[in-house]
This record gives sequence, C-alpha cells and structure tokens, in this order.
Amino acid sequence: MTDMTREAQITLVQRYFSGVDGEDLDQVLATLTETCRFSVETHGVMLTGHAEIGGMMRQLWGRHKAVLHDSFHYVCDPENGTIATQFRVVNTLHDGTQVYKSNCNFFSIENGKFNSVAVYMAGENTLERKT
Repeated sequence: MTDMTREAQITLVQRYFSGVDGEDLDQVLATLTETCRFSVETHGVMLTGHAEIGGMMRQLWGRHKAVLHDSFHYVCDPENGTIATQFRVVNTLHDGTQVYKSNCNFFSIENGKFNSVAVYMAGENTLERKT
C-alpha cells in the first residue's frame, strides 16, 4: 500500500521514463527500490535489483541512437499502490531507422518507489540482459 496520490504516481512514472529517454541511470534507479523486480513478461526476462536493471538499461542505450516513450495513458490505483501505463515507444537505431512499438507497463509502488515493473512489449525484445 502507498499514500501516493494519482498525480504523484503519474509524476513517478514520468520521472522514470524521463530517465530512460535521457539515458540517466541515476534518475532511473532513484525511482526503483533496491530490490525492485523488473520483468519483460512477453519475453520471459526477470531481473532483480539495481545492478541487473542498470545493466539492462546500459544495453538498451548502447543498442540505440535514441529511445523515446510518449503518448501515455494511465490507469491509477493509489489505494493499492499500483499504476498501469500504455504508451508508444520509438527506438532510433544507429543507422537512423526508427522502430515503433506499443507497450504497457504495470508498476507496484512501495515507500514512494517502484518495487516491481512488469513490461508487456510488442515486437522484438529491446530489454534483454545478456551476461
């Protein structure tokens, strides 16, 4: 449970994606608990904690010239500490080609940070973590 308002939940999501799009790992990790569980449900990926999630983010940024998340729609449940988002993703490849996706994320919030992120991604998995 959380005492965050709907607006505070949306602001947290926006801060997370601003960090992702701006390649700001510190900002991304500041929105996640130390033990956050991050899954890409559509591709069988499960990561836990800042080190694993940070590695995935660095790989995402390394594979793309730019990443943009926009056209957000939110379903907030402040009483239960959850928020769902549907949005468009524009991945710009290093050759300038743009790949468009429609994704949904489901976030659970604990003490003002995400303690779980479940991603449902259309198309190729851009969030895999290879060791």
